[in-house]
Amino acid sequence: MSKKAWLSASLGIVLLLLSACGSNGGSGESGKPGNTSGTEAPSGGQPQKIDELNVAFLSVTGTPPDLKAVEAEINKITTAKINVSVNLMPINYGAYAQQVNLMLTSSEKLDLIVVGSPFGFSSQVSRGQLLPLDELLDKHGSNIRKALDPVYLNASKVDGHIYGVTPVRDLATANGFTMRKDLADKYGIDAGKIKSLDDVEAALKIIKDKEPGITPLIPSGAGFSFLTSYSWHDGIGNGIGVLPGYDNGLQLVNSYESPEYAELLKRMRSWYEAGYLLKDASTNKSSQIELMKADRAFGYLSKLKPGFDAQESRSIGKEMVSAELSAPVSMTDHVLNIMWGIPREADNPEASMKFLDLMYGNAELVNLLDWGIEGKHYVKVSDNVIKYPEGVTMLTNGYNLNMSWLFGNQFLAYVFEGEDPNIWQKMKEFNDQAVKSKAMGFTMDTESVKTEIAAVSNVIAQYYLVLETGSVDPDKVLPQLNQKLKAAGLDKVIAEKQRQLDAWAKAGGQR
Repeated sequence: MSKKAWLSASLGIVLLLLSACGSNGGSGESGKPGNTSGTEAPSGGQPQKIDELNVAFLSVTGTPPDLKAVEAEINKITTAKINVSVNLMPINYGAYAQQVNLMLTSSEKLDLIVVGSPFGFSSQVSRGQLLPLDELLDKHGSNIRKALDPVYLNASKVDGHIYGVTPVRDLATANGFTMRKDLADKYGIDAGKIKSLDDVEAALKIIKDKEPGITPLIPSGAGFSFLTSYSWHDGIGNGIGVLPGYDNGLQLVNSYESPEYAELLKRMRSWYEAGYLLKDASTNKSSQIELMKADRAFGYLSKLKPGFDAQESRSIGKEMVSAELSAPVSMTDHVLNIMWGIPREADNPEASMKFLDLMYGNAELVNLLDWGIEGKHYVKVSDNVIKYPEGVTMLTNGYNLNMSWLFGNQFLAYVFEGEDPNIWQKMKEFNDQAVKSKAMGFTMDTESVKTEIAAVSNVIAQYYLVLETGSVDPDKVLPQLNQKLKAAGLDKVIAEKQRQLDAWAKAGGQR
């Protein structure tokens, strides 16, 4: 993975974690959380052996004080239904990849873990540390198969086998432009009429002319370029060799030589020279949230999903509104960022799969994992809407993971008061309607060109921020970038990726 792609993926996960409470809770497809059970425990007169599972997952809030109390309630459900008890093991996000890989290497007891691209998923598969899940899914994964579109379930396949199961969550994004509603209303800027970058430019000009103390456009995150949150291709993991338009007949191109990229850079340069862009964007260390809170900016290019405006409005403390610039698109990277996997050394893989499957079909379990104990950590406002109990806040709540997007089927989770109670139905429609990349499910094995990828990534890291923030003249600098990329071995990487992509398609991988 290129440094740019790795940075985007990692920061994307951080932003996902920090904004988790912006998409809290929800309803099933019927609008209310169902109480469907997962795989039932075997019947019979003899007591059944209880399998104990260690379940490791990432957290940005540490270990909740009431974790064991919630765990006890979870185990009442799981022992009754599937003869399983769980030991929940939240691990700090920053240490997650290293700690889990150490535990896997040392054969420490792990029965179910969060896996994904930012945490070394491909390496874990190649080292044989994860089990193929196909047979387990066939035997114990009925809820998973019912909840997940096969396109998303099959996206984690390596050499024809499924190694990870993504949560039911937002599995697509749309290009967008997010802006302050007060300023948009003040100057008659209608988000519904903004459909292209030309329309965005017209809005930026208004703000530049009318609000001299406000920067019209800022990056969508610290260390991001203006194009980090604007997609026109499937980067297929490392961004070295891409599919324009998410198709292109599965023929890869060098994005840095493409007419689309050259045109985007020219636009960024013209916006920079017109004063529409944050001038120090190439060295900016402030997030879009910080800059917006400080009343320094009007808007930013964004990755949209249902509920995004409400999420950003809460984080910023100002009402935000977004214009959609593209149809939603789903790529392999969306799926591989966060998944669940079963370690090869798991004590009882069937028990691990039974618990994983229960997270996709049992609303009571899902809401315990997401929100804790009713009456203690939340109270119901209506059937599928909740709030904190009187005197309790997010900061004082004893079970404050706020990661409903992680634990199985998010569409079974309650919605917090103030959220759209129909958010999960809208999210399902968003996922279903998304354009699926023609390379959905393809993952490159980078081992044979890892030296070239490292060299190419170093070159990209030297250039992409200054180019994609408009800070330099692309007519002069872009040719320099491409010359150095070729010298670093870019053509060899693309050729190898194309070879693997062709073989994948020939073997039936192509949708």
